[in-house]
Amino acid sequence: MDLEFLTWLGHASFLLNLNGKNVYIDPFHLEEKKVKHHADIILITHPHSDHLSESDIKLIADSSTNIFVPFDSMEKIPVGKVTGVEPNKHYSVDGVEFDTVPAYNHNPNKVHFHPKENKWVGYILDINGTKVYHAGDTDFIKEMSKINTNLAMLPMGGTYVMDLDEMIQASHSVKADKVAPIHYRRLLGKDGSKAAEKKFLENVKNGIILDEYGEPKYSF
Repeated sequence: MDLEFLTWLGHASFLLNLNGKNVYIDPFHLEEKKVKHHADIILITHPHSDHLSESDIKLIADSSTNIFVPFDSMEKIPVGKVTGVEPNKHYSVDGVEFDTVPAYNHNPNKVHFHPKENKWVGYILDINGTKVYHAGDTDFIKEMSKINTNLAMLPMGGTYVMDLDEMIQASHSVKADKVAPIHYRRLLGKDGSKAAEKKFLENVKNGIILDEYGEPKYSF
């Protein structure tokens, strides 16, 4: 699978080049990554500060930037043309097509972090026929079994999202050519991340580990 259009910026943050447009998902800590490409489109999954970072949005956006964000967080966007989103909708802007899907916690110990009633989202983008699913912050939820995509990027790390075992279950539920973990290296640290990646690859036959921008991929 050719993933040259996609750059992992760490945590849950990505830059995609789609039809000549710079599309960011949950831009975060861009200054330390020295990423300052102008954003044509920004997709925000939910308002937590490691996903909706006003300082990072200001770094890459201007009045021409189209920014999509859940309705309850629209007033937090400091610049740009803001559109509210909710789950299970289709959106199109400047030749870029994407769908929103639910993202929430149902585990009793975590449900207050990402309540279903907040209507926060993940995104499925269509890149010239290649579909990429960014799950946002979520548990393993029943809606995942209905998702059919080329690449699924699922959070793991526990505490706020799926732990490793739950993420492995989710990987088997999603219909995807390839599955990659995200949102874990800051939570698990280098050694914990290496151990989690090893177990993930051993248990998910279509699993891959993405290269993080500016850092070598861990080796085993």
